Amino acid sequence: MQTALNRSTARVAAGPSAVDFVNTVAAMVDMEARRLRHDPSELISRAVQPALWLLLFGQVFSRLHGIPTGSMRYIDFMAPGILAQSALFVSIFYGISIIWERDVGALVKFLASPAPRSALVLGKALSASVRGVLQMFIIYTLAAATGVRLNMNPANLLGVVVLVVLGSALFACFSMMIACVVKTQQRMLGIGQLLTMPLFFASNAIYPITLMPTWLQVVSRCNPLSYEVDGLRALMPLGGATRFGMGLDFTVLIAVTAVLVVICSRLYGNIVR
Repeated sequence: MQTALNRSTARVAAGPSAVDFVNTVAAMVDMEARRLRHDPSELISRAVQPALWLLLFGQVFSRLHGIPTGSMRYIDFMAPGILAQSALFVSIFYGISIIWERDVGALVKFLASPAPRSALVLGKALSASVRGVLQMFIIYTLAAATGVRLNMNPANLLGVVVLVVLGSALFACFSMMIACVVKTQQRMLGIGQLLTMPLFFASNAIYPITLMPTWLQVVSRCNPLSYEVDGLRALMPLGGATRFGMGLDFTVLIAVTAVLVVICSRLYGNIVR
């Protein structure tokens, strides 16, 4: 599994370059893809929760008319939020993987390599995006089965993929940053469970921001998940529209991810101390 990473890091012994950085990131992503090919069962188990949301919650609440979603049906309104939720749930526990790598001795080898820590962190973050994109295909299938009117324009699909990659990478970095501080799987699992519901419900995933009290609207606007959902809602269903603007959605996700990569890179070595 480490062959590709070893090849990429061997070339940076004389000093890292942009090509070496990209090769290291690609090697980390390739490791995750190989791991998923060997054991795809996790993808199936993680599809259960979004399926329940779409099949039960979405079908029931689509019969109500008290949620102001404009001309969009509630099931169409909610589907992008469930996709963002699924990517969040995959990523928020990703810090456990680097704790496991530390426990089996793999992380020490990564840190001892000449690869930049920022490349290792970004590679791990984009590895979470592999899972997020695979979840996207599952949720698109479930959404179509439940009657969601999906926009299958190739440009829209590409935009959805980019948003899912950014959202998954962002929350994976956030998770790894926490893991570098707490350093144990049990604590990381508890904190991940503590954070998922507040992040999800303090966003526009299942109801419009206008329904929230003023203080929660402020929290929602500070929540990166709201911007991911906003972009997905403009691209995923037919007739979707953005509230914040696509430019702001992408800018917030890219900027927050970049900041978290920098912070996590500085903390990355702490996990082995």
